[in-house]
Amino acid sequence: MDLFESSMKGENEPLASRMRPRSLDEYVGQEHILGKGRLLRRAIQLDQLSSIIFYGPPGTGKTTLARVIANTTKAHFSTLNAVLAGTKDLEAEIKEAKERRALYGMRTILFIDEVHRWNKRQQDALLPWVENGTVILIGATTENPYFEVNAALVSRSRVFQLKKLEEKDLFRIAYDALEDKERGYGKYNVRFENGALEHLVSVAAGDARSLLNALQLAVETSVDHFPPTDGTEIYISKEAAEESIQQKAVLYDKEGDYHFDVISAFIKSIRGSDPDAALYWLAKMVSAGEDPRFIFRRMLISAAEDIGLADPNAITVVESCASAFDRIGLPEGRFHLTEAALYLSTAKKSNSTLGFFDALSDVEKEARDEVPSHLKDESRDSDAFGHGKGYLYPHSYKDHWVAQQYLPSSLVGKIYYHPGSLGYEESIKESVIERRMQQLESINIAEDDEVLTWSPQDRNREQWLNRAMMGRSIALRKIRDELYRDISIPRHSNSLVINAGTGLLLYPALKMSPEGYAIAIVRKKEEEDAISHVLSELDDIYKPEIIIDPSYLDALERIGNDYDFSLIAARDILIDLGKGNEILKTIKEKANAKTVIIISSSVSSKASRLSSFLTSGIRREAEKAEEHIYSSSPLSSWKEEDLEKLVLSYFPSASFDYITSKEIRHIDGKAALSWWEKSYSRYMDPSLKDEFVSMLKDRDVEFTSCSAIIRVVPERAKADTEAARKEWKETVSKTHMK
Repeated sequence: MDLFESSMKGENEPLASRMRPRSLDEYVGQEHILGKGRLLRRAIQLDQLSSIIFYGPPGTGKTTLARVIANTTKAHFSTLNAVLAGTKDLEAEIKEAKERRALYGMRTILFIDEVHRWNKRQQDALLPWVENGTVILIGATTENPYFEVNAALVSRSRVFQLKKLEEKDLFRIAYDALEDKERGYGKYNVRFENGALEHLVSVAAGDARSLLNALQLAVETSVDHFPPTDGTEIYISKEAAEESIQQKAVLYDKEGDYHFDVISAFIKSIRGSDPDAALYWLAKMVSAGEDPRFIFRRMLISAAEDIGLADPNAITVVESCASAFDRIGLPEGRFHLTEAALYLSTAKKSNSTLGFFDALSDVEKEARDEVPSHLKDESRDSDAFGHGKGYLYPHSYKDHWVAQQYLPSSLVGKIYYHPGSLGYEESIKESVIERRMQQLESINIAEDDEVLTWSPQDRNREQWLNRAMMGRSIALRKIRDELYRDISIPRHSNSLVINAGTGLLLYPALKMSPEGYAIAIVRKKEEEDAISHVLSELDDIYKPEIIIDPSYLDALERIGNDYDFSLIAARDILIDLGKGNEILKTIKEKANAKTVIIISSSVSSKASRLSSFLTSGIRREAEKAEEHIYSSSPLSSWKEEDLEKLVLSYFPSASFDYITSKEIRHIDGKAALSWWEKSYSRYMDPSLKDEFVSMLKDRDVEFTSCSAIIRVVPERAKADTEAARKEWKETVSKTHMK
């Protein structure tokens, strides 16, 4: 069975099928997984695929990607459609795959379209053959794989999420179809009324298949008969475009992901106090035929979860609107849906009711905790066990309240309810806190922070990177840690590390973007050897590209400007400030509006001077020499303000910090002689050479160094970082929920 074969050929074949990309170069969109340097692109190009799952809405290119892989791999490529195929079909494919491996040593890639359609038993039947490598799985699904695909299959696969195509991608797809003479309409002169093509792209809403189907209908119904002769002019009016694609279909499946995504967007809009967004998502659900009772149920939950005691009336309003809807029904009942949504969106917010779940957690941990004796039921055991004795009856006291212990002894001092500062809660907050303090008196409360950890799929990779990051001096690690402080980039990011040395700044970049690509520039072969040795046990697909070149500028020119770098990190590239203009100009050309740039630069004028390690008369002579050296050398004559002025001229949003470190360094004879010959010999009496070298060599000295920490973090990068963190948290949460 071959999903990629069609009984319709040539112009009788649907345009969307004819125009399917045949290679990565023809593929449009999904830059986050297929852009230059991205993990999936490298895996396809190197023919080193492991099991993967493509997840995304219809028309985003999942099956097309599988077709591209089929056209490029040397492995045997088999296909099944989970709607049409069953366990017997799978067994036949597995049998053939085993024979191929045994007889010819050939791998088998098995593409399963709509893999979520298989039930648990069918997916379980696939698992052992994926696990032992008999087949490499490529699954395609429009449903969230964390819910709809066997968890064991997901854990053994990389999940790539495909997103709706952007309008610029759809325009490119349309133009390709209009210009292609072999597969599209390039043989004809197709023209559009102003706004006609734009309408097709807009209504397609990120779905390439929908766009091409509409384009085919518009072209082929705008002439008397099709196909016409070559060169025929075909004019597509805006009216024809509208008829070809009709109205925008509401993408909504009450049983699928989008159902849950839309209600999630609705509730989050309410929580975020955005009435406009809440009305939009409400309209989308009502238009798609969502059950209004389901919407009211979710609003009743939100009234308690997100508004709570900030506005105790919220739940009453929603309940009243729900009751009115039951009496009136649609279409007039839409007013009551709207009123409830608007009330919740504009109400003051508090999530203090979530304190219940903290209490529930403690109940589960402390299931055997005794009820304090004075709180027990005195009606049964007061005489024998003293139950109820010591209980203070609040109504007998002023304000009907008295301080006493109500929690189990092991939980005294525990706080579950945190009143908000808005609405009704604002009026009770002070009294709640005051009474709590009276009850707690001198009890100290220590709140434990919850730490959530996530273990990446490739533990071997993580282990080697952690080991690589340990072997650095304290001073260099301090610089690295300060550079990367609060820096976060998406996992699929490309990174550029200039003057990577033996890997100081490279390894953190590799850790942050395991599905991305890294390019490291080193100056010597020995540095490349050091990095390669550390990473020798990693698969080639994870290894960075290493460029050896003593000139940073020449190395950067070799890279080109077609990489989308999320991070550019560099160390000591601005020591010679005279060359800083060229270097910073080139870095700016490699960056974009979202690129995070971090640079460390040693400030020689602030570092220890050799004269401080000398004694007697030669020290004074060395100090005189240093007055010349530090005023004339391009490496040491500049100050902090010179560095900042230069950097700000290219990156106005740059921030600067300075780190001073002290560490013990060993000076050998070779280093001492080099300092003399390169610098000090120019300004000191030649007869002092032997004394200078002998006084410095073979010594351990406390050396002070100063480094500038330069960080350029654009606002858009900050926003994307927060979005990436949020998206990842939600993904992990969904995994655990299952």
